[in-house]
Parts: sequence; C-alpha cells; structure tokens
Amino acid sequence: MTFDSNTRNYTCRTPNAHPSRNHPHRAAGAGLGTRLANTIRSQTFPKSGESLDAAALVWSQAPVIVGAHDTGPLIRSKDGFWLTIPLPAAGKSLRGGRITPGEWERRRGLRLRFVYRRTGLSLLVAEGRLNTQGQAVVSRSKTGRGKVTAPIFLLVPQVELPKRLDLAQDAGRAHEALPGLIVANWLEDLENR
Repeated sequence: MTFDSNTRNYTCRTPNAHPSRNHPHRAAGAGLGTRLANTIRSQTFPKSGESLDAAALVWSQAPVIVGAHDTGPLIRSKDGFWLTIPLPAAGKSLRGGRITPGEWERRRGLRLRFVYRRTGLSLLVAEGRLNTQGQAVVSRSKTGRGKVTAPIFLLVPQVELPKRLDLAQDAGRAHEALPGLIVANWLEDLENR
C-alpha cells in the first residue's frame, strides 16, 4: 500500500485491506463530525469478480480540510494582520457561518473599535447595549442607560490547528495487515473448494 501525501490518496493491492473502512470512524471520532467523515471515498478494481492484480483507491472529496487536520498547520491571515474570532455577542452570519467584522458593522449600524492589549488577545469592541440574546445592538437611550462596551471579536495573529488525524499511521496499519488478509482469504477459498 502506498500513500501519496500530495493528493492524499492511498493505493492498495487488495480490496479488503484498504483503510477507507477506518477513516470515517477516525474522522468522526477525532471530533471532526460526520460530514467530513462522509467525504472519504473508496473504489476497488476490478469492480466485480476476483483478480490477482486487484487494487483499491481511497480519497477525500475535501482533501484540503482532511490534509489540514492531518498535518496540523499554522493558520495566518491573508493580509498578515489579524484573524478575527467572533464572540457570542457578534451573533451569526446571514449565510449561516461565522460573521465577519464588515458584515457585523453593516447589519448592526455600529462601528467597531480596536482595543490593543499587550498581555492577552486584542479585541474589536462596540459601544451599545446587549439585547436579550446577548448580542450587541444600537442603544436608543438618550441618557446612556444600559450602554456597555461589548467585546465582539477576538483578534489573534495566528492559530495552530491541532493535529487530529494520522493518515500515515492508518496506511501503515493496513499495510501490515495486508499479508494476513491475503492468507486468510486464500485459506478460506481452499476450504470452500
């Protein structure tokens, strides 16, 4: 069995030994969820019948995400400034994902202010009030009653993604199990004759 780290594909010589049977369980067990686990696909050759030259191919439909969790990379912003991490006061994006500072300012009508802290993480904060869901909104009070400075985003220079998968170890296990599987199937075929 060989593992190509560039394409994140395995090539295996027997259909029963390929590691795709373990990958979905490993990905879901690593806390990555079932959606990412379901992106792992496999195909055996020949598609039917028996062959002495059998092979299997295992791949992911999301190779960048699986590869990132396999290597544990350092993530930096595109511009070289800050990564923004939304806090609960930011709310959700209209598109269902994480909200960006620009989208937050457009939706709320408030300006975000940068707060630099030498020790700890820097912040983007807004002057307003917190609604019943704990999200910062415009305060309509003329007296300033209920007005707070709410942290909306954490700013970090970089984040190191923890390594949650070890695909090379899975490939090694499948490679070690290959001779035993061949012998077991061979003996099973002899008994059935």
